[in-house]
Amino acid sequence: MPNSAAVPGRPRSRDAAGLPAVTPDGIIAAALDLTAHHGLESWTLRQLAAAVQAYPAVIYHHVGDRESVVRAVVDRVIGMFPLPSERLPWRDWFRALAVELRTVLSRYPGVARRISVQGLTPEAAAPSIDRGMCVLQLAGFGEESAEVYRFLTNVICHLISVEDEHTRHAEQHARDLAAWSRHSDDVTRPGLAAMSASLRAVAENPQRRETYFTDTFDYAIERCLDGIEARLEVIRRR
Repeated sequence: MPNSAAVPGRPRSRDAAGLPAVTPDGIIAAALDLTAHHGLESWTLRQLAAAVQAYPAVIYHHVGDRESVVRAVVDRVIGMFPLPSERLPWRDWFRALAVELRTVLSRYPGVARRISVQGLTPEAAAPSIDRGMCVLQLAGFGEESAEVYRFLTNVICHLISVEDEHTRHAEQHARDLAAWSRHSDDVTRPGLAAMSASLRAVAENPQRRETYFTDTFDYAIERCLDGIEARLEVIRRR
């Protein structure tokens, strides 16, 4: 049973305490705020109850258990980004989708990882899927449209989730970058030396450090689009 004594001494009547009514929308809004500040997996139902000044049992009553709240949060976040125009060519459409997703998901750490691992509800995913699939089918991907859509959206969410983790552990990331930068003169391991030199160029340049994740994200998306474009040529020659 939920613990209904999470906030000892609170008047049982919200009206008597001068508190607004608890609603599902208010609960989800509070969970969104906790996610923005702490990450999706780092807040508890007790913290959420405190944020809306209620008992955990009230959360259960209006929304459900923590998993239900998390699903609602993810659905709400996905509804925040504007879909690219269906008039865009397929490559421009997915490039724009990647930018919009990164802009929104980066504000709510952990949501991208959740999507990467568990996906979305059909209701939340439907608007993007409908438009993205139409763009791909119009471009000529045919029966492979679904595979292309899943591949590109999974890559986008994975890249954002990796950035989330690095941002959460920024100091460790900086130490790791510095450690990797120390091998640029290792003539016995030329591959490692080349990688080290590349990372050293980032570590020693404040502007490149600042844009590291944006540059990495943009590069990865463009190379994925290159590969999908090459696949489209194969499909067209069938």
